Amino acid sequence: MDAAAHTSDADPGRAASPRLGTRFLVFPQPPYIPGYEKPEVVWLAPSAGGITAGPSDRRMYVADPLETKRPYAYPILPPYAGALCPPVEPDADGHFDYITPDSPAFLATHSFACARRVLDIFEGYVGREIRWFFEPTLSRLEIIPHIADWDNAQSGFGFVEFGESEPARVTSRFALNFDSVAHEMGHLILLSELGLLEGDGAGSEFFAYHEAVADFASLLGLLHFDTAADRILRRTGGNLLINNELDRFAELSDERQIRTFNNSLRAGDVSHEVHDHSKPFAGGLFDCLVEVYQTLLFERGLSDLDPRQFGNLRQQLAPELIEATLRPSRADYELKHFASKAALEEARDIVGESVVRSWRFLEPDDVTFEAAAEAFLTAADRGRGRAYVEQFEDCMRWREILW
Repeated sequence: MDAAAHTSDADPGRAASPRLGTRFLVFPQPPYIPGYEKPEVVWLAPSAGGITAGPSDRRMYVADPLETKRPYAYPILPPYAGALCPPVEPDADGHFDYITPDSPAFLATHSFACARRVLDIFEGYVGREIRWFFEPTLSRLEIIPHIADWDNAQSGFGFVEFGESEPARVTSRFALNFDSVAHEMGHLILLSELGLLEGDGAGSEFFAYHEAVADFASLLGLLHFDTAADRILRRTGGNLLINNELDRFAELSDERQIRTFNNSLRAGDVSHEVHDHSKPFAGGLFDCLVEVYQTLLFERGLSDLDPRQFGNLRQQLAPELIEATLRPSRADYELKHFASKAALEEARDIVGESVVRSWRFLEPDDVTFEAAAEAFLTAADRGRGRAYVEQFEDCMRWREILW
């Protein structure tokens, strides 16, 4: 479809409003997952017209190589010097949601939208603009949406790039996987806010902490999609302790791992391999999210179970009791759906803000999970999480991160 022909005249109900931002289509989960076959319309923070052809804005831009590109590796870094596909143009109102999944340009708009949305979310939690750690050498993040025959995704100094395994198919495209994009953006944002190592990281848990935070960034990002929150709650009847897409994180990188937040791993159960080592802390953050959510449900008369009566709700209750107590009948749940969704969104922001604002209390070379947990409790106590600090501490103690 020609961008100039796609105007608000054809759809008066979707006329542009510069104050609302810029529209894109995004899959909250890959389109091969049942229930997520259609993308959701999202609004990015820059006003209509603030995102130009590329897509591109003052913080990031898409560079779509015309020929097969090798993944970046030092000393080869952005900007990409080869020939590029033509930049994707916005429509006449400044939006990109006219680019649909069947368009060759969709990987470019989708990867940009996912990356920009994660940045918008985290800047909301920080309360200010996040400056890239690679400034002033590079002023903007370069997004490479497609590298053929490369089964991975990576981020680094001024770039984030996504591969596509062979044979090419919808399940092989990392740029269509919001989890993967959010994970890589989580690394870049944490490097920008927490800082870089001065040494080699020996004696710290810097790299494992990075993996835990990057995974949790994907969970926070998923919960900012209306369709995802609706489906997760309706599928589980409001019980987040039942396995669901919120719990699972599919990085789809070299190790082909699927990590779960809803695990029972403690610090003594995992190896020193960074992905494995990250699991108890990431699980502890998931526990904290559930604790706040369940507390809000109880306080608002939506549940009869007060999690404050238990040291750690999920770890102290038997699975059959969780199922019987926390999963109401479908008819009963439907009456509570929107109130439950509001509680989940509030819990999301309380825990997300506490994680992000904990970084000011950490130093990269001295990061341990114990120090990170203490910083998380401090940030919660000084912010919206103050009422839940004891519950957060119980969660981290059960995980053997705090003693």
